[in-house]
Amino acid sequence: MINFNIPPFVGTELEYVKKAIDNQKICGDGEFTKLCNNWFEEKTGTNKALLTTSCTHALEMAAILCDIKPGDEVIMPSYTFVSTADAFVSRGATIVFVDIRPDTLNIDENLIEAAITPKTKAIVPVHYAGVSCEMDKILEIAQKYNLKVVEDAAQGVTSTYKGKQLGTLGDYGCYSFHETKNFSMGEGGALLIKDPENAEQAEIIREKGTNRSKFFRGQIDKYTWVDFGSSYLPSDMNAAYLWAQLEKVDDICNDRLASWNRYYNGLKGLADKGLIELPVIPSDCEHNAHMFYIKVKDLEQRTALIQYLKENGVMAVFHYIPLHSAPAGKKFGRFHGEDKYTTVESERLLRLPLYYGLEAETVDRIIALVEKFYK
Repeated sequence: MINFNIPPFVGTELEYVKKAIDNQKICGDGEFTKLCNNWFEEKTGTNKALLTTSCTHALEMAAILCDIKPGDEVIMPSYTFVSTADAFVSRGATIVFVDIRPDTLNIDENLIEAAITPKTKAIVPVHYAGVSCEMDKILEIAQKYNLKVVEDAAQGVTSTYKGKQLGTLGDYGCYSFHETKNFSMGEGGALLIKDPENAEQAEIIREKGTNRSKFFRGQIDKYTWVDFGSSYLPSDMNAAYLWAQLEKVDDICNDRLASWNRYYNGLKGLADKGLIELPVIPSDCEHNAHMFYIKVKDLEQRTALIQYLKENGVMAVFHYIPLHSAPAGKKFGRFHGEDKYTTVESERLLRLPLYYGLEAETVDRIIALVEKFYK
């Protein structure tokens, strides 16, 4: 069976994990946590980057920093993972879902303004498949209405919009290093903070509401409980695993892009015949080959193709069930306007295997099977 995903592994992870253990500093903010934080600050140009235990927790921290309170409203797409909404629901917010664009499957920036009410506090664009939302328009709307922007860039590490790294355009950016992502620490994430005035508060929230980070930097002689917080700091062993991959970031990116391009070129014939649709990458965007998907005719055809591939030893999957149609989505949110594309496009999308180390011959075999299905 060709797996849908194999977690990235470059070969030095175990060496670095052992070093973290030998350092006798396996809790957070050790050598490797600091290396990773610094790497993201230098790579992205953000003011502050903090590793977290997950992207969910990065989003939760962003919701706290945005001062989301019961009764506030937060605008986001329905076509996303539950964590995007959960982080704000946990603060008492009502989620206002708007429709997506049929080309990129990102939030339709032209529908956001109509969904704004006096209760709206933030906009949460989700960069689906590592392809950026139309951020200029979103930031313009946010500025006009004095709203916070939290980028869910879980899939967008190293992707750019007009040359700028995703996660650095809004007030906060949230990354994921789950085992399904381009770079992994098993479970993990990062919060990127644009405004330096918010960096100290973010450290306090991440360290259980204490000013422990300032204590370890020698800025204070003892630390204490100063505000609300939780335990969002990952183990240094997890960070050590991630650091091995950040050292090989170009190798991983190039490898994934080669597979992505091979899929795209190999399946273009079917797309030209109108049998499938391929991903759209706007000219302002550079993507990170986080996933390769095709869009088929309808749900029935997708089900048949998934089954056909499975019978031939290939694991292919669909993605999100739109949140607004879920029980919790109906309880904690509402859909503003018409669901023109969210549901229908979600039912057409099929994801093909893509991971670091995927061999060209394997990609060709999968392409051949998809072609055979349509014959």
